[in-house]
Amino acid sequence: MGTAMDVMAELFSKDCIFALATVNGNKPSVRMIDTYYEDGAFYVVTYARSAKVKELESNEKVALCSQAYRFDGVARNIGHPLAPENSTIRKKLIQVFEPWYFRHNNEEDEAMCYVRIELQQGFFHKDGTGYNVDFKNNKAETFPFSFDIILPE
Repeated sequence: MGTAMDVMAELFSKDCIFALATVNGNKPSVRMIDTYYEDGAFYVVTYARSAKVKELESNEKVALCSQAYRFDGVARNIGHPLAPENSTIRKKLIQVFEPWYFRHNNEEDEAMCYVRIELQQGFFHKDGTGYNVDFKNNKAETFPFSFDIILPE
């Protein structure tokens, strides 16, 4: 599991754009978000009144996808950035999202929040190796993987 987690950190411990799927009633709802990965979870800076937060509060199961990377997990609103329990992650998110963090977020707004997506399963690849990870059971499977999809620019 160690190598897989090292690759996760290398690929996703920075500002990464993913499609986030939540559930709205009985149908999927998808939007693009910026994320940051750390220790088995992705973090999102958002607002408690947003559709995504309202949707995850009624169904915490979410999925993330970007190119050939995919993850599913459990999402929770972990509160306002200035809450004492968020001080450590706040410092990291400000640094990672530095080009836009304060331009697009108002920490004086009580509805601003962070969402933590605790990963359950995931697939990612790097340098010809694919990784299927079961985060819940702390297991990783590796296999040869060739990414041959041509992505439009």
